[in-house]
Amino acid sequence: MSEEVINADPPEGRPVDAETGASAHGHRNLGIALALICMAQLMVVLDGTIVNIALPHIKDALGFSNASLPWVVNAYALAFGGLLLLGGRIGDILGRRKVFIFGVVLFGLASFVGGIAQSESVLLASRILQGLAAAAASPNALALITTTFPAGKERNRAMGVYAAMSGAGAAVGLILGGALTEASWRWTFFINTPIGLIVAVLAFRFLGESPRQTGKFDLPGAITGTVGLTSLVYGLTHAGSNGWGDAATLTFIFGGLALIAIFLVIEARSRHALMPFRILANRTRGVSFFVMLIVGAAMFSMFYFLGIYVQSIMGYSAIKTGLSFLPFSFGIVAAAQVASTLVARMDPRWISGAGGVLVSAGMFGFSRLEVDSTYWTHLLPYILVLAFGMGLIFVPLTLTAVSGVGDEDSGVGSAVLNTVQQIGGAVGLALLGTISANAIKDKFAELAPGLQKAAESGQSPDQIKQLQGQFTALATTHGFTRAFVWSAFLALGAALITLVGLSIKHKDLANDGQPVHMG
Repeated sequence: MSEEVINADPPEGRPVDAETGASAHGHRNLGIALALICMAQLMVVLDGTIVNIALPHIKDALGFSNASLPWVVNAYALAFGGLLLLGGRIGDILGRRKVFIFGVVLFGLASFVGGIAQSESVLLASRILQGLAAAAASPNALALITTTFPAGKERNRAMGVYAAMSGAGAAVGLILGGALTEASWRWTFFINTPIGLIVAVLAFRFLGESPRQTGKFDLPGAITGTVGLTSLVYGLTHAGSNGWGDAATLTFIFGGLALIAIFLVIEARSRHALMPFRILANRTRGVSFFVMLIVGAAMFSMFYFLGIYVQSIMGYSAIKTGLSFLPFSFGIVAAAQVASTLVARMDPRWISGAGGVLVSAGMFGFSRLEVDSTYWTHLLPYILVLAFGMGLIFVPLTLTAVSGVGDEDSGVGSAVLNTVQQIGGAVGLALLGTISANAIKDKFAELAPGLQKAAESGQSPDQIKQLQGQFTALATTHGFTRAFVWSAFLALGAALITLVGLSIKHKDLANDGQPVHMG
């Protein structure tokens, strides 16, 4: 497999700081520079939740089916997760500011295309472009902090603000997604366009360019990995409408697995691998990455299914739906504080293992939802249980995922952690979405004779329409709760893997001062 070689010269006409690698120009107006980086990161992070609120409206407007609707989320997640490592590498070689600006401009333009989309295909194409743009902007946004801010107090403060902005993305996305969807679901896309263009213009003035490095692009790895994952997810989704025994379903699933195997072979042999095997060879990191992959599946499915259930079944408005999920964000923050205290006194497997059990309990609680369930009694308690469990998982596993990583691999280790969450979410949602879609179809088939009987008994069209709406709510709720049962088993499996496989002691656990971004 060939790799493209780029011989990059240092940027001309711009002095570079010997310690930080930032241009002298980049060290002026640090407050504005940090605001630009954080605005771009917030734009990328909140997309994970802002679109979930709009899903029922997108489905009605563009005619998505139950089986194809998850692609509104997965198209973005696959492109983002599959190309995230490549985006960071390209920034190192071509210049981080340049790639960052390219990413935010493309994100804004792709969002505009999504906002004006009149068909499924156009919207999904825009989501793929958004994911590609996020893969260029996000890793280089974090890297630009190190090249723009001098080492020490200023850089540490900037890292803290950046981490807080990333953590706030989910909560802001919920509220903003609800408010914008009240006007039109299209505004959940349009909002990104002016932000992206403004950030790009100002970045030329207030962000310094990093020194370009001589390096190689692992294009074969990026292509086989991303295409393989996309094929696998498409096959899993295709089973929702065509069945598991369908020839196309099996072709895409096994074709995807074959490409992923080729990707692993390439990464094992490449000297410039996107995902060096030495990162995964350590048992502690391997277990951490695998569990975070499963946790990503649980997180994506929770927002996806509950976002639709609360609006379509419970009848909440978009803004009320966004507010109803706020306790989840607050619960994660509270649990993360608890976990941060415990991790210095207790082995991480016990903290994360307990978190996995709580996540499983929360998912099982959602599996008991019915058409007439209420928010305060049947939803909120399990949202809080799930949120607290997630918080207990994130902190210890973030530390174990990067513990012991050498300085030369610290950026790669953090990027792999973000990548597995996105990929786990996409693969998990595809699988759970197919399980849900099949359960909905089976429930409809079970209820169909009731509609036939109503029509034969001479009921009015309005009565039949009302009955059909009731059957739709019953079938949808049944399908979603079936998916939550499987989510509960996945989370319980993650807890068991953590307890058995994560053997590192708390006294040996150290983050080595490396910043970690939780996407």
